[in-house]
Amino acid sequence: MDVIQALKERRSINFFDPERSIPDDTLKELLEIANLAPSSFNLQPWKVIAVKDRGRKKVLRRCAFDQPKVEEASVVLIIVADPMGVEENRNAVIESNIELGYMKPEATESTLGMIQTLYGPPNSPQRKVFAVKNASLFAMSVMVAARGLGLETHPMDGFDEGAIKKEFGIPNDKIVPMIIAVGYMKPGVTLFPRAYRRKVEDFVRFE
Repeated sequence: MDVIQALKERRSINFFDPERSIPDDTLKELLEIANLAPSSFNLQPWKVIAVKDRGRKKVLRRCAFDQPKVEEASVVLIIVADPMGVEENRNAVIESNIELGYMKPEATESTLGMIQTLYGPPNSPQRKVFAVKNASLFAMSVMVAARGLGLETHPMDGFDEGAIKKEFGIPNDKIVPMIIAVGYMKPGVTLFPRAYRRKVEDFVRFE
């Protein structure tokens, strides 16, 4: 499936087949493809908790206001935006850039300075925005790649973030912008036509 078709076919599915599981190889492929998502300075400030176990999905369902799709989907991905992704990943990114010829070693200090100036200290508002913005790019890549692999998804922000952090051991300095149910559509379900979308002229200003 090409990317245009995947974007056009992607829908937020409410009814998943609880009897079908995503093969481990397919799930790994999905995450590897999504990990090609762009990010600021290529810092990739995201982590993922893939909830597959039936018991753990029950726990997550309670954290998500008892929405059935959390338990019925093959896997639910907890997307974690990590403000500390700067410190955790910058050295590996810079070393790779030097090795691949994107930058010279003497540019290391200036690059570190730019990163620090742009994103501030770990607890700053701009650092949190940085983490959520880039984790959301990853999340969208998950959904498009899933459709390309024949899977369905539903991004969700209806949940108790504090409860998810407590139940799944996520530190308080991290942010959970969304969880994504992933799986196969329940047999016999017919989708309504795609919901309202604004016309381009309603949301774009050309200058």
